[in-house]
Amino acid sequence: MPVEPLEPSPASDGPRHVALIMDGNGRWAQARGLPRSMGHREGVQALKRTVQAAPALGIRCLTVFGFSTENWSRPAEEVSDLMGLVRSYVASDLKRLEREGVRVRVLGSRAGLPADIVAIIDNAETTTAHNDKFLLQVAFNYGGRADIVDAARRYADLVLAGEAVGPLDEAALGQGLSTAGGPPVDVIVRTSGEQRLSNFLLWEAAYAELVFQQVLWPDYGPEALADVVEQYRNRDRRFGGLSPAPARAAG
Repeated sequence: MPVEPLEPSPASDGPRHVALIMDGNGRWAQARGLPRSMGHREGVQALKRTVQAAPALGIRCLTVFGFSTENWSRPAEEVSDLMGLVRSYVASDLKRLEREGVRVRVLGSRAGLPADIVAIIDNAETTTAHNDKFLLQVAFNYGGRADIVDAARRYADLVLAGEAVGPLDEAALGQGLSTAGGPPVDVIVRTSGEQRLSNFLLWEAAYAELVFQQVLWPDYGPEALADVVEQYRNRDRRFGGLSPAPARAAG
């Protein structure tokens, strides 16, 4: 995992951890008279471009929303195609990610996933576990509410086992989240013009900056990510406090 202080990044430094809701694949395909599957395939290419562009912009961690717990309600053919993209992405890019020092971490539940997908996820995490230049977190079969519930259950299990130390507080509950041990989320980005979190990183979003971009995900790349960095640098991050008073002119 990248060696990062577990403190949010000051706005002037730019974001260290960017979380992306990759939205707009279907609309991108529809606008071109293509099947939705083509939008998802182009979305994978956008992800590759974005991961490659991030380090040069000072970003050390990307968390992307790959497949939500709600996505199971989509047509079976589309779900199957999304699973197929996981297989092809890992097969085509795992060696490069490992070579470039990228650690892959998959957030979310393994329950209900095809056995070969679970094996692919486990292999990707094991193969890249020693990497420390960049952290790529993929939220897959993930829901923010479910993750908080799972964290509470983990704490309850510790209590029942006599292993819990101290009362249940924010720090204790946070240790049970999928994202535990990773750097704080500095900014959450949603593409395609939609302005909602859609059950993504609800706990981690508490003081994250929010950026909504009009670009559809398959068109995403270095320029759009650079725009996120620039917007972030112009934010005033107060975390519930007040901005410093402007200095008074002498005289």
